Amino acid sequence: MGSAEWSRALGGTMIVVSGGTGFVGSAVVRQLRADGAQVRLLSRGEGVDLGVPQSLRGACEGARTLLSLASYVGPDAQRCRAVNDRGTRALMSEARRAGVHRIIHLSTCAVYGAGPHRGPEVGEVRPAPVSPASRSRLAGESPVLAAGGTVLRAGLVTGAGDRWVVPALVDSFRRLPGSWAGGRGLTSYVDVGDLARLVAALATGPRVLPAGVLHVSHPEPVRNGELMTALARHGVLPHDPAEGGDFDWQECLTGLAQRPGWVSPRQFALLADDMWYRSEAVWQLAGVRPGPGPLRRLADAVPWYRIRGGAHPDAPAGTGALAGAGAGAVPAAAAAAAYGARLVA
Repeated sequence: MGSAEWSRALGGTMIVVSGGTGFVGSAVVRQLRADGAQVRLLSRGEGVDLGVPQSLRGACEGARTLLSLASYVGPDAQRCRAVNDRGTRALMSEARRAGVHRIIHLSTCAVYGAGPHRGPEVGEVRPAPVSPASRSRLAGESPVLAAGGTVLRAGLVTGAGDRWVVPALVDSFRRLPGSWAGGRGLTSYVDVGDLARLVAALATGPRVLPAGVLHVSHPEPVRNGELMTALARHGVLPHDPAEGGDFDWQECLTGLAQRPGWVSPRQFALLADDMWYRSEAVWQLAGVRPGPGPLRRLADAVPWYRIRGGAHPDAPAGTGALAGAGAGAVPAAAAAAAYGARLVA
């Protein structure tokens, strides 16, 4: 079947999506519907909960494709296992029972654990997860692969709706108001809209997908200093990192320990150290362009990030505070001086 015929056939193809109301999932669902696909959402509002395996019975009936996009990324280890591991296993069992032809599962490059990681392909670095979320997400990959599915290990995802990545940078900058180790860290990022285009293309395209793991990020990693400067330029940070001086890696870790905040040293390393993975293959497989990159896409999400600030991921929308910008902002020199005094104290 050619690509035009395949596109016409989409109207009669049911795609089941778990996690379709979340940050990434909602963007994927919008893209699928814009492409003319029929979508069935598996959501708690419809009585389906990955944490309750029996609620999944019949969820994949009549579907050709399953997009497994749901996950729990909080600190509750029991819930991590229930959703990311056992829930995914139950969903894959339903997919196999229903005869689903194509399974795509969203995982994370956080399963690789502590870095630095400098451009490995899949298979060139062994997973070594260190948190309950990443351990359970790695465990959840196994039943997907056993079912012949494709696992997408994503880098850091940015865009409107992001509660983790840029808010974590804002929280870290409030505690470390300068550049971090020269801003040299390279990290794999992908804009949520570009990720949605990619996942939709993989879900609806005519190509047979490999059973295995693929990295999913923009092919060009983002340098931390460039991202932080861009956030300052857009008013998400109160000043350019260069104005606050430079903190070497040990000073960063010491400062995080001494100043209160929700970002841990392990999470900080994911943001500021070299943590990038080669991702060219997945874009070629999908037959779509990766777009201009997360830095160029950042402007579209600025209103969200200005409101969200450095709020904890579990905080309700609209409750974030803008990292010292606006009323009561602390000048860069004063912030750096206060930071230095606290280190010495």
